[in-house]
Amino acid sequence: MPDSVVIALDAMGGDFGPEVVIPAAAKVIAKRDNLSMVLVGDQERLRDCAQRHNIQLHDRLRVQHASEVVEMSDEPAMAMRKKKDSSMRVAINLVHQGIADAAVSAGNTGALMAIAKFVLKTLPGIDRPAICTTIPSKDGHTQMLDLGANVDCTAGHLFQFAVMGSVLTEAIDNVQRPRVGLLNIGSESMKGNAQVKAADESLVDAPLNYIGFVEGDDIYSDKVDVVVCDGFVGNISLKTAEGVARLIGYYMKQEFKRGLYNRLAGLIALPVLRAFRKRIDPSAYNGASLLGLKGIVVKSHGGADVNAFANAIENAIVEANQSVPQKIQEHIQPLLQRQSA
Repeated sequence: MPDSVVIALDAMGGDFGPEVVIPAAAKVIAKRDNLSMVLVGDQERLRDCAQRHNIQLHDRLRVQHASEVVEMSDEPAMAMRKKKDSSMRVAINLVHQGIADAAVSAGNTGALMAIAKFVLKTLPGIDRPAICTTIPSKDGHTQMLDLGANVDCTAGHLFQFAVMGSVLTEAIDNVQRPRVGLLNIGSESMKGNAQVKAADESLVDAPLNYIGFVEGDDIYSDKVDVVVCDGFVGNISLKTAEGVARLIGYYMKQEFKRGLYNRLAGLIALPVLRAFRKRIDPSAYNGASLLGLKGIVVKSHGGADVNAFANAIENAIVEANQSVPQKIQEHIQPLLQRQSA
C-alpha cells in the first residue's frame, strides 16, 4: 500500500468538464493529507475555473496542460490516433509513466477504453479489459461486469471477468471469498448459450466462491457479490435498471400530486422518500473500473455532478491503495496455468 497516492484527472471530460472536476478534486483532497491530484487539460481554462470557485491550486492540486479534448462524439480510433495531446491521453500517460497511481475520466467511454488499453496494455493472461461498476442491492451492493466494453465474449473472457471481479470485490469491499454468479436466463444447467455453459464448467473447477447461474432479479438481492456477463447483456441490464428507477420516481411524483390528500400524504412521507432516494442515488455508486489493465483507470458517468465525480475519485484511491492490478495478476496466473494443465 503506497504511503501517498497521486490521481490524474481528465479535467476536460464529461458534460461539465472542469466545472465539476475541479470542485470534486478540492472536496476530496481537503479530507486527505496523503493525496495529490493532477488536473489535466487546458491550463488557462483550468486556472480560471479554479479562481471562479475560490479553489487554491498548490503542490498537491496542480495543473498539467493538454491542448486537445476528446469529445463525446469522437470515434475511439480517431481519438487515439489523432488526439495524442488530449486531456484523456495525457492523464493515462501519467499512469503509464508512474507519475500517477490512477486516472479518472468522465469522457467518451469508447475512447477511454481504447486509449487505456493502447497505453497501459492488458495484464498477462487477460485478453480484454472489462468495465465493472457497483450496483445497489437489497442489503448493500453488487459488483457487475462487463458493462459494455466487450459485446461478444468467449467462455474464456467470462472466466477472466469472474476472477477480476472477485479480486476487486475482495480488495475494495473487504469481502472474503466473494460469491460469484454467472448471469443467465435461468438457474438450470441446461439453460443459456454455448459461451455461458462453457464458462460455467470452467468456473465450477476454479478456486473461486462460484455459486453458479444467477438471473436478472438476483443482481439486486443479497444472493451474490459479483455478477459476470458479456458487455451486451450487462449494458442493457444496467440501462434497463436505470430506466425503471426513473419510471418509479416519475410515477411516485405523479401520484403525490394527485389531489389534496395525496399531497398531504407526500408531506408526511417526505423523510421516508428522502431516505429512499439517498439509498438508490446513482451518484453514490459513480465510478466504473476498467479492470484487466496494467494501471488503474476509473470511468465516471459523463453527467456526474460534484458529489458523483468525487465518489469516482474515491474509488480510484481505494484501488490504488489496494494495488488492484497487481492482485488481479497474482490471482489470474495460477488459475490460467491450472486451466491449461
